[in-house]
Amino acid sequence: MKFISAAEAVRNIVSGDHLHWPCVSGAPEFLIEALVCYAQEAGLRDVHITHMYTEGYADYVKPQYKGIFSLDSFFVGANVRKATNEGLADYIPCSLSETSRMIRSGACRCDVVLLMVSAPDDSGNVSLGTSVDYMPAAIEKARLVIAQVNSHVPFTHGDAVLHCAAEGIRCPNGRQVPVLWVRHDVPLKEAAPMPLTESDIAIGKYAAELIPDGATLQMGIGNVPTAVLAQLGGHKNLGVHSEMFTDDVIPLVESGVINGSRKKTDPGKMVAMFLKGGHKLYNFVNHNEGVLMQEVGYTNNPFVIAQNPKVVALNSAIEIDLSGQVCADSMGTRIFSGSGGQLDFMIGATYSEGGMPIIAMSSVTGKGVSKIVPTLTPGAGVVTPRTLTQWVITEQGAVNLYGKSLKERARLLISIAHPCQREALERAARH
Repeated sequence: MKFISAAEAVRNIVSGDHLHWPCVSGAPEFLIEALVCYAQEAGLRDVHITHMYTEGYADYVKPQYKGIFSLDSFFVGANVRKATNEGLADYIPCSLSETSRMIRSGACRCDVVLLMVSAPDDSGNVSLGTSVDYMPAAIEKARLVIAQVNSHVPFTHGDAVLHCAAEGIRCPNGRQVPVLWVRHDVPLKEAAPMPLTESDIAIGKYAAELIPDGATLQMGIGNVPTAVLAQLGGHKNLGVHSEMFTDDVIPLVESGVINGSRKKTDPGKMVAMFLKGGHKLYNFVNHNEGVLMQEVGYTNNPFVIAQNPKVVALNSAIEIDLSGQVCADSMGTRIFSGSGGQLDFMIGATYSEGGMPIIAMSSVTGKGVSKIVPTLTPGAGVVTPRTLTQWVITEQGAVNLYGKSLKERARLLISIAHPCQREALERAARH
């Protein structure tokens, strides 16, 4: 590898370029900061950025960069949420399984990919480490890759491995994509564990009671998946095929509870497309052939998901109405996050033999507002339609809406609403 400075590398980006980079701890902030500095100095205009959920540095959405950068997120993180709702950035509604196809089809253009990768292995290949996302598709379409080599990035297997040659990265489709290499070592961002509430623990217990031995797990972000995993120590032969996983799976792997022996796709392997955790997780996945970091077009493909038996898809919601419509991406018209992979895994679990799609959430917000509502807030996005909603869990209990009429659904959902909210919900249901 011939290394150049970040400042020199980003000079290859021109006005009108469409840029992509990975999510969460895989975002190459060192390169992004160099880009923002250069773009203003060079007078670049209309540089389009697209990415999934990121954290931390996001100066490119600040008002002073309007006209220089424009952001379209596939999933809106807290760092760009305010800008998105103020019109300084935008959101592309989609299930994450579609993002790879959007790139490959040209529906979303890609000119330059910014990456953070591991140090090369003995074969000279590097790894995307903790965040694969749709990057393989983006690399295939790009004219240029700028890659920060960081020795702190774990070497993970699967689609994360980038095959390097003198000409650049060799793509599976035969393309050779030029790469500019930048060396910068920096510890990866770590997610601090959040303390579990009594509500989280209660939800975790209800969910764990439903999960059968031999299940394949999908877990989202947040305290509820942590609470559920903490209750699974007595289970047997669990597997993981998920959008992501955290440090919380490690004790279950070490104790043999998670072994993937009952999976039909990638048996014995844990599959994800990004990771969110700390140094314990990064060390666990480093050169671990039991972990496959795959492209989102594979991890989130409902047809791939459904091939595994007993898929348990565990997702959350902002609110759910009495008919079972689930809003998980917005608060009314205000975009909060995104559809993510919820619908992908709800469909996959529905068609998995013995599968179980679950929506798990606290019954009220931190301000005591009911999350079970007569009708969704005007403008709210329906991420999971009522036709796919089955199990719903709150700290008050678990109910199954599958095969139930509208009146039965309302009765069941009211039974797991907060006791202080039930009377009002019953009045609304009657009208």
